[in-house]
Amino acid sequence: MELFTLPGQQAQGKVWLVGAGPGDIELLTLKAYRILKKADVVLFDALVSDEILALVPKEAELIAVGKRAGKHSAAQEEINQLLVTKAYTRKNVVRLKGGDPFIFGRGGEELETLVEAGVEFEVVPGITAASGTSAYAGIPLTHRDHAQGVTFITGHCKLESRPMDWQSYANSANTLVVYMGILNAASIQHGLISAGRSPKTPVAIVSKATTAAQRRFIGTLCELAELAADPALAMPALMIIGEVVGLADSLHWFNPENSPKTLGASVKQSLGH
Repeated sequence: MELFTLPGQQAQGKVWLVGAGPGDIELLTLKAYRILKKADVVLFDALVSDEILALVPKEAELIAVGKRAGKHSAAQEEINQLLVTKAYTRKNVVRLKGGDPFIFGRGGEELETLVEAGVEFEVVPGITAASGTSAYAGIPLTHRDHAQGVTFITGHCKLESRPMDWQSYANSANTLVVYMGILNAASIQHGLISAGRSPKTPVAIVSKATTAAQRRFIGTLCELAELAADPALAMPALMIIGEVVGLADSLHWFNPENSPKTLGASVKQSLGH
C-alpha cells in the first residue's frame, strides 16, 4: 500500500507509541499516564482495557484498530496510514498497544512508516504480557535451579507454512513463553515433544492475566492441547512452558476475587486527579 502524505506540507504533530501493560491499570507507567492525559487522538488495540481508555480526555478522538484472531477491525496498512494522517492534523497522537509495543506488537513496523513520512515520534515501553502474566501467576521466568534462560515466540502464525525451530525451543534449561498460541496448541505440543521436550514438562495457560478475571490452567506438555480447549478459557491467554511452572502453586499470590473490578478511580486519586 502506497503511503499518502500531503505534498508540500510537514506533519505538525507527534506520535507517541505507548505500551498499556498487561491489563491491570495500576501497571500502567507514569509516563504512559501523562501522555494519555494530553492526547488529542488515541488509536487503541483490542487488549487495552476500558479502565485505561477512561483516562483519555473526553474531548480526544478514540479510534479502535485492534486485532483479535480472525477478527481484524483494521488492516495494518490502514493503521499505518491513520497514524500519518492524524499526525498532520493533530498535535498529540497516541498509538496505544497492550503489553509492550516492541514485543509482538508491530511497533517497529509502524515506526518505519512514520520515519518514511517524516513524522516525529517517541516510544513509551510497557510491561509486556510475559512479564505481567508470569508475575501474577506465581511463575518466575528464570530461576537458578530450573531455567537459565527464557524465549518468547508467537504461535499465531500458520505453523505449516512458517516452520518453527522446535529443536531450539525444546531446550529443557529454558522457559518458553508463547504469545497468541491457543489456536495452535496441538501443533505446539507435537512440535516440542517431537523435538525432545519431555511430555511431563509443566505448562500453564493464563487467561486474562493481571485482571479480576484471571484464571490459570496448569498441567503438563502432553496435556497442552486439552488445556487450550477448556471452554472456561477466555482470551487473551498466554502459554508458559518449562520447569518453572512447577513453582506456580507455592509462589502464587494473586487472588482475582480480591482484585477491584475497576481501579481507574483509585489511580486518579493516587495521582492527584
